[in-house]
Amino acid sequence: MDPVLETVLGSRSATQTLLFLQAYGSGHASRIAATYDVPLNPIYMQLRRLEAGGVLVSRMVGRTRVFEFDPRNPTVRHLRDFLDAELELLSDEQVKKYYRQRQRPRRTGKGL
Repeated sequence: MDPVLETVLGSRSATQTLLFLQAYGSGHASRIAATYDVPLNPIYMQLRRLEAGGVLVSRMVGRTRVFEFDPRNPTVRHLRDFLDAELELLSDEQVKKYYRQRQRPRRTGKGL
């Protein structure tokens, strides 16, 4: 992660959370924490803080709370443009490791 980006966004967990949501569109706390191999609580606290601030919205999918950017907030559009620019600056290794993970399940019986 870029230390300048962490300074602008306030913390490493905020940076990781926002970049993940920008790359994947939506996500839940345990998936974000597992992606970066960090504790769950700081990620969850950032998600709740960003939701309270109007940057994110959440919905329940089964028993899981899924977060995504609030499409009705006009400031979020500019934040997402900024995050897109930051994602482009990441190395190919970082992009493959964190932002290109398989999201859909595989068909039963399909080989790797």
